[in-house]
Amino acid sequence: MFYRHYRLLPLLVVTLSICVPNLVSAQGNEPARPLLNVLGSGKKSVVGLTPAQIKRAYGFDQISNQGEGQTIAIVDPFDHPKIEQDLGNFDSQFNLPDCTTTNGCFQKVLVCDNNNTCPGTTDTNYQFWALEIALDVEWAHAIAPKANIVLVEVTGATLDVLLHGVDVAVSEHNPSVVSMSWGGPEFDTEDSDEGHFVPPNVTFFAGAGDSGHGTLYPAASPSVMSVGATTLHVDKGGNYRNEKAWPGTGGGTSPFGPEPPYQLAYPIPNDPLTMRGTPDVAYDGDPNTGVAVYDSVPFGGATGWSQVGGTSIGVPQWSALVAIANSLRAGDNKPALTGRQGFLYDHKVVQDSNGDMTFHDISNGKDGNCGQQCRARPGYDYLTGLGTPRADLLIPALSSLPR
Repeated sequence: MFYRHYRLLPLLVVTLSICVPNLVSAQGNEPARPLLNVLGSGKKSVVGLTPAQIKRAYGFDQISNQGEGQTIAIVDPFDHPKIEQDLGNFDSQFNLPDCTTTNGCFQKVLVCDNNNTCPGTTDTNYQFWALEIALDVEWAHAIAPKANIVLVEVTGATLDVLLHGVDVAVSEHNPSVVSMSWGGPEFDTEDSDEGHFVPPNVTFFAGAGDSGHGTLYPAASPSVMSVGATTLHVDKGGNYRNEKAWPGTGGGTSPFGPEPPYQLAYPIPNDPLTMRGTPDVAYDGDPNTGVAVYDSVPFGGATGWSQVGGTSIGVPQWSALVAIANSLRAGDNKPALTGRQGFLYDHKVVQDSNGDMTFHDISNGKDGNCGQQCRARPGYDYLTGLGTPRADLLIPALSSLPR
């Protein structure tokens, strides 16, 4: 196959000054980028793994709950004007339930600035972000088809603007999970942005990066769950065969973020400086084993189906997994999970009550030439974290947690 890695052009810097009361504002205009890679685009027929194959591989097909009563917030820059129609085409192709504004399943929120400039379609990198939006919305719905989706679109791809969108999502739309498929270089004042991720009973997910070994923000935040990437192999029926770390996955130890209590207790290997390690978990992300996405915005000059990889694949799907767990918890009158507590590291989650491991432990592959930090290994590693989900075991374990 011919592999195309698209290089982003310089990102437009836009500053958003609308104030959300009692929330900490972002400190800079650091640029963020979508965490996706594309192998084949603008196809008339489906390319890439389908929802049925992914659900079968990771065990979602053995979970009857579909996220009812939960809201997944997705925050992305710029406006995808036909995202609801594209989601409809995706759902029709794969026999998924409709998710529309009419039935209350889908809502798009435009966050405009004080100059009445609203998210638009003129940015130089717009085609990348439109595909990112399509990926995020379609695959969150594919995994948790009865959860509500709120797509929050902001005016620019800078960290301050995107984090303001996170604040709007949390304060105005009451999600139990927030999906952030973007990131940028870490910076020495990033701890001042931690206030965006402190609300209780919300879990925030972000991609670990697609450029090999190294860390990104907000994935490196101790209050955010970071998602790395693997190469997933399935048979024709979608049955899980094996995985290894994808060479493009991000990961490592943060130069600025301290190691959070949940990692200190785990513990995380080869970390004498006790700094935050990423990722926390992983998911399929190799574009060669990527997923099918439908997008009506021309990408590479054509519209239609694309096969998409990158750590962006896992962010909305891990968000959907936690939404399903929260739906089960709500049925038992338990609160939604709080991501910054690191519940994925809880020993009652990693190993369920029957003694079964709830993650696929990925122990093969590398993402650079930096020694042990760049190699997958048994247990936690800086490429795939705890591993990929065995959803049929992990979701019940999460739903049974007392807190």
